Amino acid sequence: MSELHKFIFDGLPVRGQLVRLTDAWQEVLRRRAANTQTGAYPPPVAEMLGEMTAAAVLMQSNIKFDGALIMQIFGDGPVKVAVAEVQPDMRLRATASIVGAVPPGARLPEMVNAHGQGRCAITLDPKNRQDGQQPYQGVVPLADEGGAPLMDLAAVVEHYMRQSEQLDTTLVLAADEQVAAGLLIQRLPVQGQDNLSQSSVAREDDAGEAAEDDYQRIAILAKSLKREELLGLDADTILRRLFWEENLMRFEPQAGASGPRFACSCSRERVAAMLKGLGQQEADSIIAEQGQIEVSCDFCGQQERFDAVDVGRLFTPAAQQSPQPGSVQ
Repeated sequence: MSELHKFIFDGLPVRGQLVRLTDAWQEVLRRRAANTQTGAYPPPVAEMLGEMTAAAVLMQSNIKFDGALIMQIFGDGPVKVAVAEVQPDMRLRATASIVGAVPPGARLPEMVNAHGQGRCAITLDPKNRQDGQQPYQGVVPLADEGGAPLMDLAAVVEHYMRQSEQLDTTLVLAADEQVAAGLLIQRLPVQGQDNLSQSSVAREDDAGEAAEDDYQRIAILAKSLKREELLGLDADTILRRLFWEENLMRFEPQAGASGPRFACSCSRERVAAMLKGLGQQEADSIIAEQGQIEVSCDFCGQQERFDAVDVGRLFTPAAQQSPQPGSVQ
């Protein structure tokens, strides 16, 4: 079961989170692989999208915001855009659009930033948006301050947090076909700073150097975590191995109904409503040309198919429809 662990370092201005997406991530990949139009993601794309999804969960759980957090990576490579969306209750979905061949072992620059046009955008979309209210969005290039391309997603998110949120952040990410996981270590923000989490902690100037030393020590420990450890070890083992000398205070893990889980808002009913919006003439012409209407959800890969009988029922008043086999009147 997918799970999220939060913890703080007692007496230090440092917090952390560890996420392991198992069933939720496997469902994203399963649905994509079952899509007859697209097929499965190439392994490098699946790895990047898994890391994005883990990072988006960590960022969403770190803020006080009633709305969706949407992470987008887009640019000028064979991966046109990749998106991970996480709701405040930890429901998640993810997708990537591929327009060219992705070679085995391709990394972020080759997939998204081939000619330096790649960008990362983080959007906060309020659940109950007021009239005239715009979503908050921060955008950074997929390159460091000197213009050198960033090689992986963890570096991109760390760069984003420094540039857009002024928060020192250390991130370790990994994903394969079974698990998408991430470890986030963050120095608590100084009082009065404007950042995604809208949180702050007072820190005296004379304590700043000691606090920086504490953060750097913990960040070095976090960066020592290997990919195979993050993917293969349980949360308790990871935290014990990394921080056994630190006074770690852990919160109740979030799993199941309160934890990260796959969910998509698409449905056959919504597709049917879309087809009715097209009109019967247009729907019938597609049936005549293709034999059926097939609509795929970009996010979850779910395919809905409507044949001539299905379309006929859509445009027939309910009172005139005959009962379907097995129905109870």
